[in-house]
Amino acid sequence: MTARREEDASLTRLEEELDIGKRTELAGTVRARRSVETRQVGDIFEREIEELDDVERTAPHDNDSGEIETLADGSVSIPIREERLVVTKEIVVRERVVIRKRTTTERERIETELRRERIEIDADPVLLAGERIEESARE
Repeated sequence: MTARREEDASLTRLEEELDIGKRTELAGTVRARRSVETRQVGDIFEREIEELDDVERTAPHDNDSGEIETLADGSVSIPIREERLVVTKEIVVRERVVIRKRTTTERERIETELRRERIEIDADPVLLAGERIEESARE
Protein backbone atom coordinates (compact mmCIF):
# COMPACT_ATOMS: atom_id res chain seq x y z
CA MET A 1 0.00 0.00 0.00
CA THR A 2 1.32 3.33 -0.99
CA ALA A 3 0.79 6.18 1.43
CA ARG A 4 -0.52 9.24 -0.19
CA ARG A 5 0.07 12.62 1.40
CA GLU A 6 -1.95 15.61 0.35
CA GLU A 7 -0.81 19.17 0.95
CA ASP A 8 -2.72 22.29 0.21
CA ALA A 9 -1.00 25.47 -0.85
CA SER A 10 -2.76 28.77 -0.95
CA LEU A 11 -2.09 32.12 -2.48
CA THR A 12 -3.91 35.35 -1.79
CA ARG A 13 -4.98 37.71 -4.54
CA LEU A 14 -4.98 41.46 -3.82
CA GLU A 15 -6.84 44.22 -5.55
CA GLU A 16 -6.77 47.97 -4.95
CA GLU A 17 -10.04 49.81 -4.49
CA LEU A 18 -10.66 53.50 -4.89
CA ASP A 19 -11.44 55.41 -1.70
CA ILE A 20 -12.16 59.12 -2.10
CA GLY A 21 -12.14 61.15 1.09
CA LYS A 22 -12.73 64.81 1.69
CA ARG A 23 -10.86 67.32 3.77
CA THR A 24 -11.60 70.97 4.24
CA GLU A 25 -8.83 73.37 3.40
CA LEU A 26 -8.76 77.10 3.90
CA ALA A 27 -9.43 78.72 0.53
CA GLY A 28 -9.03 82.27 1.78
CA THR A 29 -10.23 84.67 4.42
CA VAL A 30 -12.49 87.67 4.60
CA ARG A 31 -11.55 90.44 6.93
CA ALA A 32 -13.78 93.20 8.09
CA ARG A 33 -12.11 96.13 9.75
CA ARG A 34 -13.72 99.09 11.33
CA SER A 35 -11.94 102.40 11.04
CA VAL A 36 -12.79 105.85 12.23
CA GLU A 37 -12.58 108.78 9.90
CA THR A 38 -12.36 112.27 11.27
CA ARG A 39 -13.45 115.21 9.23
CA GLN A 40 -13.51 118.83 10.11
CA VAL A 41 -16.91 120.46 9.92
CA GLY A 42 -17.82 124.03 10.35
CA ASP A 43 -20.67 126.37 9.67
CA ILE A 44 -21.73 129.83 10.63
CA PHE A 45 -24.29 130.17 13.40
CA GLU A 46 -25.93 133.36 14.47
CA ARG A 47 -26.10 134.40 18.08
CA GLU A 48 -27.45 137.50 19.68
CA ILE A 49 -25.42 139.82 21.87
CA GLU A 50 -27.02 142.83 23.46
CA GLU A 51 -24.91 145.98 23.54
CA LEU A 52 -25.66 149.38 24.95
CA ASP A 53 -24.19 152.78 24.18
CA ASP A 54 -24.80 154.54 27.49
CA VAL A 55 -24.13 152.33 30.45
CA GLU A 56 -23.98 152.97 34.16
CA ARG A 57 -22.55 149.97 35.87
CA THR A 58 -23.27 149.08 39.46
CA ALA A 59 -22.57 146.02 41.51
CA PRO A 60 -25.53 143.67 41.95
CA HIS A 61 -27.09 143.70 45.38
CA ASP A 62 -27.42 140.57 47.52
CA ASN A 63 -30.95 139.66 46.49
CA ASP A 64 -30.57 140.59 42.76
CA SER A 65 -32.99 138.45 40.74
CA GLY A 66 -31.31 139.03 37.38
CA GLU A 67 -34.59 140.32 35.97
CA ILE A 68 -35.43 143.79 34.64
CA GLU A 69 -36.14 146.10 37.57
CA THR A 70 -37.50 149.56 37.84
CA LEU A 71 -35.44 151.56 40.29
CA ALA A 72 -36.75 154.12 42.80
CA ASP A 73 -35.62 157.03 40.62
CA GLY A 74 -37.62 155.63 37.69
CA SER A 75 -34.70 154.29 35.72
CA VAL A 76 -34.68 150.72 34.57
CA SER A 77 -32.00 148.23 35.51
CA ILE A 78 -31.56 145.69 32.72
CA PRO A 79 -29.26 142.71 33.02
CA ILE A 80 -27.15 142.20 29.90
CA ARG A 81 -27.16 138.67 28.59
CA GLU A 82 -25.19 136.82 25.97
CA GLU A 83 -26.01 133.56 24.24
CA ARG A 84 -23.37 130.88 24.44
CA LEU A 85 -23.18 128.16 21.84
CA VAL A 86 -23.30 124.65 23.26
CA VAL A 87 -21.91 121.85 21.11
CA THR A 88 -22.94 118.26 21.79
CA LYS A 89 -22.01 115.12 19.92
CA GLU A 90 -24.21 112.06 19.50
CA ILE A 91 -23.29 108.64 18.13
CA VAL A 92 -25.82 107.60 15.49
CA VAL A 93 -26.06 104.21 13.76
CA ARG A 94 -25.64 104.96 10.07
CA GLU A 95 -25.17 101.54 8.56
CA ARG A 96 -25.03 97.84 9.36
CA VAL A 97 -22.72 95.64 7.30
CA VAL A 98 -23.78 92.02 6.88
CA ILE A 99 -21.22 89.63 5.41
CA ARG A 100 -22.58 86.37 4.07
CA LYS A 101 -20.80 83.41 2.60
CA ARG A 102 -22.19 80.67 0.44
CA THR A 103 -21.00 77.15 -0.14
CA THR A 104 -21.22 75.66 -3.58
CA THR A 105 -20.70 72.05 -4.56
CA GLU A 106 -18.65 71.18 -7.59
CA ARG A 107 -18.29 67.88 -9.33
CA GLU A 108 -14.70 66.95 -10.06
CA ARG A 109 -13.52 63.94 -11.99
CA ILE A 110 -10.74 61.95 -10.34
CA GLU A 111 -8.65 59.64 -12.48
CA THR A 112 -6.01 57.31 -11.13
CA GLU A 113 -4.61 53.85 -11.66
CA LEU A 114 -5.69 50.94 -9.52
CA ARG A 115 -3.63 47.81 -9.31
CA ARG A 116 -5.25 44.43 -9.46
CA GLU A 117 -3.44 41.18 -9.06
CA ARG A 118 -4.30 38.25 -11.24
CA ILE A 119 -3.29 34.70 -10.53
CA GLU A 120 -2.42 32.40 -13.35
CA ILE A 121 -1.78 28.78 -12.71
CA ASP A 122 0.57 26.88 -14.90
CA ALA A 123 1.02 23.27 -13.97
CA ASP A 124 1.76 20.04 -15.67
CA PRO A 125 -1.43 18.16 -16.40
CA VAL A 126 -0.13 15.26 -14.36
CA LEU A 127 0.01 17.44 -11.20
CA LEU A 128 -3.59 18.56 -11.50
CA ALA A 129 -4.86 15.02 -10.77
CA GLY A 130 -7.53 15.16 -13.40
CA GLU A 131 -9.02 18.47 -12.25
CA ARG A 132 -9.85 20.98 -14.90
CA ILE A 133 -9.06 24.64 -14.40
CA GLU A 134 -11.81 26.86 -15.63
CA GLU A 135 -10.88 29.72 -17.89
CA SER A 136 -12.34 32.19 -15.41
CA ALA A 137 -9.96 31.01 -12.69
CA ARG A 138 -7.05 31.96 -14.88
CA GLU A 139 -7.95 35.66 -14.87
